[in-house]
Parts: sequence; C-alpha cells; structure tokens
Amino acid sequence: MSTDKPNMQIRPAAILWDMDGTIVDSEEYWIIAEQELVELFGGSWSHEDGLALVGNGLPTTAVKLQERGVTLSVDEIIQTLTNRVLEQLEIAVPWRPGAVELIHQFQAAGLPQLLVTMSIERMARAVIALIPGTPLHDVVAGDNVVDSKPHPEAYLLGAEKLSVDPRQCVAFEDSPSGVRSASASGAFTVGVTNIVPLKNQPADVILDTLAGVDAEQIFNLFAQRPQAAL
Repeated sequence: MSTDKPNMQIRPAAILWDMDGTIVDSEEYWIIAEQELVELFGGSWSHEDGLALVGNGLPTTAVKLQERGVTLSVDEIIQTLTNRVLEQLEIAVPWRPGAVELIHQFQAAGLPQLLVTMSIERMARAVIALIPGTPLHDVVAGDNVVDSKPHPEAYLLGAEKLSVDPRQCVAFEDSPSGVRSASASGAFTVGVTNIVPLKNQPADVILDTLAGVDAEQIFNLFAQRPQAAL
C-alpha cells in the first residue's frame, strides 16, 4: 500500500470498530460457549453451526440454540454465553494482530473511536477496559439497538454518538453481516479477514490482516474513495 501522506482535509472524522473477531479474536470463544450450552441440554452443536452465526446479533444466536434444545429464555441464553466468554477472556485475551497498535495510532492522530458490536454492553466495556490508554470513546452494543447487524442501525447510532456523518467514518469489520452493516451506513468499510471469508462482500477494502498496517495507510485508502461517496 502507498504511504504517501494524504490530504489532511479528507482524513476520516472518526473510526468505528467491530469487536469480536476484529479487535479481539473471541469468535472461537463464542463457539465454545454455544457448544457447551447446547450439549448441556442434550443437543449437538458443531463448529460449522457456530461459524454460520458469526457477526449476527445474540438474540438470533439464542433462538438458534433454543431450536437445538436449550430451554432457557433468550435473555438467559445471552447472559450465559456472555459470562462464559468473559471467563475465557479472563484467562487469555487473544488480540487480533495489529488491531491494538492501529487503535493507538488513530488515538495519537486525534481521531475519536467507538466500538460497534453485537455483544452486550457489559462485555464490550469489559474489553475496552483491557486496552491500555482508554483509546475508545464509547460503545454501541447489541442491547443498545433494535436491529442487529447486518442492519446499519448500530453504525448509524455510533456516528450519531460521535456527532459525525457516517460517510466520514472508517469502519473495521471481520464478518459478512458486519461488513454489510457498516457499508449500508455509508461508512468506508475495511474488511479484515478472519474465520469467515469476506469474498463478494461490499467492503471498500479487504485486508488479510491488520498486522503491519498503519494509520497513514488507512488515511490514504480513505482519501482514494470516490468523492461522490462523501
């Protein structure tokens, strides 16, 4: 990628981050939690079942688990899964390569940053607290919105919280539903490949990893966006 310095006037106004699979590699933790819960109720849950739900809202996941025999309420399932994932994060936080470093570069550049996740707020804030220097300003979580990703509500609300035009934001996502959500909001969407392929998804850019990617490179990519989109 080019490292030429971009025009400062067309830098993004804010950065919007997905959490699970983008900042922290917790997707596998969720799949483990889902599998354990379904098996507790005598059902079966494969890794492929978990992959099919990556990026979706927790209410959607809860309904799927009920269909596999879990007799808890939707809210009870959400709380149980969240508690189990938090337990795993207390043992080890698997940061995605390059993510925290890039967050700190955006912080040094003076850009507001916000988390946009379908995890519930208490988990999102727990993860934010683990990032040194508190670089993320706020959270939009799954229990803050009516419509889960791929609906754009969460990203639109995130931009509103930061008092910026969503079209002036850069969003980082790792899942197809998240990419569709961010793109539909008008944000410049950077897909970061993880456990679910992003081929044919409406990202402006798809990267294999954030390792070695710096803020200036992202600014340049944003600056190359067609001006009609801004």
